[in-house]
Amino acid sequence: MANVSHPRGDITTHPDASEMRERYARMLGGRDVALVDGPVFLLGLYCAVSPWILHYTTSQPDLVTHNLIVGIAIGLLALGFTRAPERMYGLSWAMCALGVWMIVSPWIVGDNPDAGVIWNNVVIGALAVVLGLMCIATTTRSTPRP
Repeated sequence: MANVSHPRGDITTHPDASEMRERYARMLGGRDVALVDGPVFLLGLYCAVSPWILHYTTSQPDLVTHNLIVGIAIGLLALGFTRAPERMYGLSWAMCALGVWMIVSPWIVGDNPDAGVIWNNVVIGALAVVLGLMCIATTTRSTPRP
């Protein structure tokens, strides 16, 4: 009986090997951060609805609007990270800026906020900073060096 199986050869000598590697790297497009997209979106969603979850809609009406707008902004960043990662991961620093703003916002936007409101915004802000730093670190690690 004839041996019809083809032995696996080494592809490194193939004339198009470097082009295939480059195409594969472009196709991946730095998707190492894909695991961060979901938590960022959930954080934005929670930030947007947190005034109704913690029931401070009547005591802090300015923070209600503020958290809704910032939560939508975080959610839109997450959708951008998912939809066009090669363009949007440059805005990972914006997550950190929104996180820092969320930490200080109860005292700037709010009117004598109680401890629950402060802790809510501080935790949301800290998570936004951590997730933003994770996006920045993964983006810099996955960006090809010349």
